[in-house]
Amino acid sequence: MPSENIKKSIPKKEEDSHIDLALRPGTWQDYIGQGKIKKNLRVILDAAKKRSESSDHLLLYGQAGLGKTTLAYLVAKEMGANLKITSGPTLEKMGDLAAILSNLEKGDVLFIDEAHRLNHQIEEVLYPALENRKLHLIIGKGPGARTFSLDLPPFTLIAATTRANLLSAPLRSRFGASFKLDYYTVADIEAILERSAKLLGVVTEPAALAAIAKASRFTPRTANRLLKRARDYSEVNDLNVITEEAAKSEKISVRRGVYIGVAGPNLETRAEYRMMRNWGADLVGMSTVPEVIVGVHMGMEILGLSIVTDVCDPEHLEPVDIKEIIKTANEAGPKLDKLLEAAVKKF
Repeated sequence: MPSENIKKSIPKKEEDSHIDLALRPGTWQDYIGQGKIKKNLRVILDAAKKRSESSDHLLLYGQAGLGKTTLAYLVAKEMGANLKITSGPTLEKMGDLAAILSNLEKGDVLFIDEAHRLNHQIEEVLYPALENRKLHLIIGKGPGARTFSLDLPPFTLIAATTRANLLSAPLRSRFGASFKLDYYTVADIEAILERSAKLLGVVTEPAALAAIAKASRFTPRTANRLLKRARDYSEVNDLNVITEEAAKSEKISVRRGVYIGVAGPNLETRAEYRMMRNWGADLVGMSTVPEVIVGVHMGMEILGLSIVTDVCDPEHLEPVDIKEIIKTANEAGPKLDKLLEAAVKKF
């Protein structure tokens, strides 16, 4: 059977959100691209660990889907810290942020996504928390109101945003380091897709990965989403996969391979077999290929099935018995009929 760009995949029942978590890199080695940022981050984190301190507060900005959240996970893992996650839109009142800050433990990493959507009141609470590790609260209202200060443990704030220009200057100045994530190269996207395909159990070809990478807008999140949709399409529409499932249900042995067609009418020589084997051929025959060429020209999706009637090993070539070949083909014929009938029912 001729191979497709995406040949076979192992079914996954997880929701896309769970799959996204599974695809998220868990180590610096798995995090592909953004080499300059990784290098600078490692310096900051290694220095902090050497001093047994929390890292400086970090600001990550760039377009959506470039890996800001993943970097936050890796920073927390590198520091051996718990990661607390929230986002700018969810912090509507000062009490929301106070509840999170007051529950932080020593060394924790607080990740705030969409930081550009923090309101000014929340920012005012953040300033002393980031500079002096103080949480200033006002208890009560009117003349009886009292100011209360709470000491916070050492922690690291990682803020991520797609709109760094919307962050106020006082807030930006509180971060010890800021990093802009750039778009990825096509080669990096292909490497990310190759890793994701292995995790998803999808067997791919370089041409398929290259096509998805070019359509990914140089963004890992988009690339992984396209890979998942390609996997879905392959599982539903790939004639190879459907036929293999039918063969398995009928207990018929089938294998994928590369078929090379020759004009004939003479059988191939020992040298020709060696040449074809070097080309990557698994099967050789005088039919099938012309029919496939016509079908492809007509825009048809092709499934090629061939019966292997004899083994042609150029190193141990034996005289061909045409009667034996015909006998083998006739014996395999009913199995082929059975396979086609089962496969057609699944199409």
